[in-house]
Amino acid sequence: MRAMVFDGHSPLLRELDVPDPVAGTGQLLIDAHACGVCRTDLHVVDGELAHPKRPVIPGHEIVGTVSALGVGVTGFAIGDRVGMPWLGHTCGHCRYCGIGRENLCDTPGFTGYTIDGGYAQRVVADSRFCLHLPKRYSDVEAAPLLCAGLIGYRTLRMAGDAKRVGIYGFGAAAHIVAQVAHRQGRMVFAFTRPGDLAAQNFALRLGAYWAGGSDERPSDELDAALIFAPVGALVPVALSAVAKGGIVVCGGIHMSDIPSFQYALLWGERQVVSVANLTRDDGRAFMQLAADTLPELQTTSYALGDANRALADLREGRLTGAAVLRIDD
Repeated sequence: MRAMVFDGHSPLLRELDVPDPVAGTGQLLIDAHACGVCRTDLHVVDGELAHPKRPVIPGHEIVGTVSALGVGVTGFAIGDRVGMPWLGHTCGHCRYCGIGRENLCDTPGFTGYTIDGGYAQRVVADSRFCLHLPKRYSDVEAAPLLCAGLIGYRTLRMAGDAKRVGIYGFGAAAHIVAQVAHRQGRMVFAFTRPGDLAAQNFALRLGAYWAGGSDERPSDELDAALIFAPVGALVPVALSAVAKGGIVVCGGIHMSDIPSFQYALLWGERQVVSVANLTRDDGRAFMQLAADTLPELQTTSYALGDANRALADLREGRLTGAAVLRIDD
């Protein structure tokens, strides 16, 4: 089968013919149709996440159909359309798994990082971590739901019932969660790269109350700020925009160093927290939410062999919404 492979050294993926995977016990063999291109993939190929499997096939927003079932699989049938997200395996017995916080598992497996992912024609996955997908979305549209949507959902949940929500970094995750927040009756304040009027207008079209550059002050104090851009300098910026008792939620798996800041920015019972991965309960809940709220998915699609171009466009900020590889072209 064809696959785009990261060798652990060069950030440029190589298009190779590799052996077809075989479904083992408890696994699904999935014929991939689409795979989202996520900023986490950039962190892997750019060396910002240590210790990937080498070599590894990136990609963890995988949409495909089940073509074979391993021994012991339940809940899926050949021909089912499924999604495979970032969390691909947990140990099931560490203290975090034992208290329902499998996103913090001590020995997890991550799709496209420690487990071969979806920049390939076929992939195997632990069936327990795969998801049924809302029918109304095409394969390309559904792909960003599996990380951008899921992580955005978990990030918004950590903001509690915050009414005025600021979103820093208006990319794939933000364009989904902004619509969810708006439909929940929250006021959305969108912060983009300074001068990115196209992204600001996009945010306003999706229901944002206010949109401006990350160097601007919003029109109101925020109750919560969600940071999706991997820029540590945005933490004190967001803290300065959040009202007393508010929260800043860092939604990415990697962020540049957070600069020092005055304690006065944190005082007033403000909080700074991070989001780590997702749980299977998150996945099921968000897919139901996506089916009910029907957010608009903005995508730019690429052929599998153009994965390096998709990653470069994401790295350079040339995308609106989410990038998605079409695997079966």
